Amino acid sequence: VQLQASGGGLVQNGGSLSLSCIASGLAFSSYGLSWFRQGPGKEREFVAGISWSGGTIYTDSVKGRFTISRDNDENTVYLQMSSLKPEDTAIYYCSAQFRRTPQAVGQVTYWGQGTQVTVSS
Repeated sequence: VQLQASGGGLVQNGGSLSLSCIASGLAFSSYGLSWFRQGPGKEREFVAGISWSGGTIYTDSVKGRFTISRDNDENTVYLQMSSLKPEDTAIYYCSAQFRRTPQAVGQVTYWGQGTQVTVSS
């Protein structure tokens, strides 16, 4: 199983970025998918998740700014981020769990390699 994240970069305060994560080696449509992030000196935290049936959930700090979506035909999960803030600076990881949407590190079955997002003030 591989999860390949991409799309990170440097953006100014208030800007937008879109992350993608392409999965291979798993029955993609049967997995819940989530994005986590780990900021400098911080623990990895849940950001957004989408269930195998399409239901979404977000951590409070990103509600209204981030949108998670999935394309089962392309085996891809997306995270559209807007109104970015310096506190969103982190390495962003995609993740997968069979039939459930992972919302804690310990629930994740598969991790992607991470992509750096840096928001300048």
